[in-house]
Amino acid sequence: MITFDSEALSRLVSDFFWPLVRLLALFSIAPVFSEKQVPVKVRIGLALAITAVLIPSIPSPQIPIFSVGGIWLLIQQILIGVALGLTMQIAFAVVRYAGEVLGLQMGLSFATFFDPTGGPNMPILARILNVLMMLLFLVFDGHLWILSILADTFHSIPVQLTQLNPKGFLLLARSASLIFIDGMMLAMPLITLLLILNFSLGMLNRMTPQLSVFVIGFPLTLTVGIFTLSLLFPMLVPFAEQLIAGMLERLTVIIHNLVL
Repeated sequence: MITFDSEALSRLVSDFFWPLVRLLALFSIAPVFSEKQVPVKVRIGLALAITAVLIPSIPSPQIPIFSVGGIWLLIQQILIGVALGLTMQIAFAVVRYAGEVLGLQMGLSFATFFDPTGGPNMPILARILNVLMMLLFLVFDGHLWILSILADTFHSIPVQLTQLNPKGFLLLARSASLIFIDGMMLAMPLITLLLILNFSLGMLNRMTPQLSVFVIGFPLTLTVGIFTLSLLFPMLVPFAEQLIAGMLERLTVIIHNLVL
């Protein structure tokens, strides 16, 4: 005869609750999952389904929810999930930063509109590159890799009252420098071309002052920028593949450094 008392119910709820917190923290900030277009009910339902699949394969924490240790464990699970999501958001921030720089050089910085994911004043070019990056992220199964890495974290960082190593969060903060490095690498070909074009227009203005640079400069810069951008788009696929692969490798290093 199977007995089911309040203690067993409390243990079952505890085993289900802690992985669910880590998953919800990841879904609240990770790419694709954190999009405003994804309803909250869908995120919660997906987190519940994934948690139900993971529970048989992860060790039982056996830590009560309503306890002093449970408060610290709750904060710990949130920090782990947020760290995983922020690491992958860096890859998208790289592309958005490149789009902002390119839009500024092409004269499209004034073409902004409200975007619920990138901020209230996101340039149109940054928005286009962000959508392309999101599609490539899905094509390369980046969302599945995130879930796979998250499932592995329950074995490398089990749900228990242990202290996290601050080296992992320090590495995450240092990874933010990749936003500027990789973003400028993506935008550098077009920036160099537009710099040469602006230099040529400056020399032309000095030789023929009657020719206004402001009349021909903006249409010429915009035309050359759009044409060069069309040649740059095919390079976005290998760049995004290398960027996503690099961030996934960095994510595994961060997880390894979170363990004392």
